[in-house]
Amino acid sequence: MSLVIDLAEAALYSCIGIVLMALGNFLIDLIIPCSFPEEIKKGNKAVGFVSAGTNISGGIILRAAVASPEAEDALDAALATGIVSSLLYFVAGILFFMLGYIVIDKINRQYRLSEEIGKGNTAAGIMVAGIFIGLSAVISGVII
Repeated sequence: MSLVIDLAEAALYSCIGIVLMALGNFLIDLIIPCSFPEEIKKGNKAVGFVSAGTNISGGIILRAAVASPEAEDALDAALATGIVSSLLYFVAGILFFMLGYIVIDKINRQYRLSEEIGKGNTAAGIMVAGIFIGLSAVISGVII
């Protein structure tokens, strides 16, 4: 492919990535009962780590979706097919992040992750980011 086409595809997928990462943060914010924007304004590092974990993990999944053999075949057939598969993988990933968070929160009886994150417990934020990044590694492995 020519450089211009590659740059156009990179720009397109980057724009899609930005929108999906914002959507991912919104959806994760729904299961953690504190307002991410308000907590970020207050300097809540735990929420910052959760948000960073969501973005990194979403990027890992999107990268795997774009690099998958199906995506390369789709680029030959139609760019729209590659975009749709990327969207589906991303949404599935966010749903698994949410499920992983809920399961870990329910299994653990020593503390409530939502409360700890809301209080700014950095360790809780890093733990949740780790859950998301770990799940994204698994999901991306399945995609590629």
